[in-house]
Amino acid sequence: MALTLEIVTPEARVYSDAIDAVVIPTVEGEIGILPGHISLLTQVADGELRVTRNGQTELLVVSDGFAQIANDKVSVLAQSAIEEQKIDEHAVEEAQKRAEAELRNRDALPPAEVERLERVVRFAVAQLGARRRRK
Repeated sequence: MALTLEIVTPEARVYSDAIDAVVIPTVEGEIGILPGHISLLTQVADGELRVTRNGQTELLVVSDGFAQIANDKVSVLAQSAIEEQKIDEHAVEEAQKRAEAELRNRDALPPAEVERLERVVRFAVAQLGARRRRK
């Protein structure tokens, strides 16, 4: 028996495949999902999402969102998601630096912009952590 995993962002469907298991970063900590898991709705946190398929582990980095598990289908709706091998460290580092520089003047920024910049920094940190651990 297999699970179906689908990861969707506002821009695209990032992942869709039959898998053996998945570990999802949530605000409560990591949760592992195997076939037959009870139905669940949980809030996804920035971090590494690990997919096991045919004895191999694939790594994706996701940002905040939600995951729904029902009837051996795992649906992750995230603000951002990227496969580990597609991460461009240089581009991520530059984006992080720009966001951190803008956040130094956070008092002059609207709250929504502060939240967006903080989300950029959190996602950048998660991407760099995943990429550097795999080297």
